[in-house]
Amino acid sequence: MEFQFLGTSSGTPSRSRNVTALALALRSLGASRAARHWSLVDCGEGTQHRILRTPWSLNDLAAIFITHMHGDHCYGLPGLLASAGMMNRTASLTLVGPAPLRPFIEGVMATTELGLPFPIEFVNVTELEGVEVLPDLVVRATALSHRMPCWAYSFTERQVERKLDTARLEAGGVARGEAWGALQHGREVVLADGRVLRPQDWLLPGRKPRKLIVGGDNDRPDLLIEEARDAEVLIHEATYTEAVLQKVGPGPQHSSARMTASAAAAAGVPNLVLTHFSPRYQDGEGSPSIREVEEEAREVYGGELFLARDFDRFELDRDGLLTSRRSRFRENDVYKSS
Repeated sequence: MEFQFLGTSSGTPSRSRNVTALALALRSLGASRAARHWSLVDCGEGTQHRILRTPWSLNDLAAIFITHMHGDHCYGLPGLLASAGMMNRTASLTLVGPAPLRPFIEGVMATTELGLPFPIEFVNVTELEGVEVLPDLVVRATALSHRMPCWAYSFTERQVERKLDTARLEAGGVARGEAWGALQHGREVVLADGRVLRPQDWLLPGRKPRKLIVGGDNDRPDLLIEEARDAEVLIHEATYTEAVLQKVGPGPQHSSARMTASAAAAAGVPNLVLTHFSPRYQDGEGSPSIREVEEEAREVYGGELFLARDFDRFELDRDGLLTSRRSRFRENDVYKSS
């Protein structure tokens, strides 16, 4: 499973950060379809420009998940859809989000005479339960607390690879060869002696499916504690430090780094990635500094802590280890607390 940040600023872009967008992909099953397709969580203005600097193709985009309808999370969506159409995309695209997402897109299409050569399938986030949006991921939504209805999306592997129980096969007199290969690929086998072997009976238990949660804007990170207890990664806003939040007041309904880190610690989630930082925080030596956000989170969270930067690319391996890779489009190192 891998994901890449396309925007990590809140409200407005800064010189080094665009507004919110995250590309998400799963690369575990090995099938060509799973190896290619990817999804997008939120689509702030300028997202399609960010995508041009990545390996992601709009023709392979399977779904877009919108956490809420504030402009820094969705204003880039009409332009991205238009560009996908101009690239001759024909495959349908699923848009998941709040109920106003559909009239927003249809209104833009009507008033700008935007015609798309591919169909759009709208899924209301409140009706997401049980809907198979992605072939290899189970997607759930959790309601959050913000100035307008907002959600977090949880992505859990639908299937995991399983190894053959070779010891049992050998003990049962099943010779190595085609039968082993068929069972490994999920196919039933009929032996020469008439025995029928079902794959589920000859495969060892699989590993724990990986789970990743992407939160939208939220002033109550504790709402995600239960959902995050079995997750490997929580991606959540840390718009302010606690001192700045106290000055700003509760009106914007955002989280401080301390609030988010405390909730992650309570859930026991091993990897926390902070994003959606106020543009007031400087990436260099200025004040207030993004380092203050990291230091505040570290005071209450003892797991692997990352502060996302635009174009940061992360990989979550099968053992739940999260690693980050620098992008050649970045000027500075990723902020990671050890």
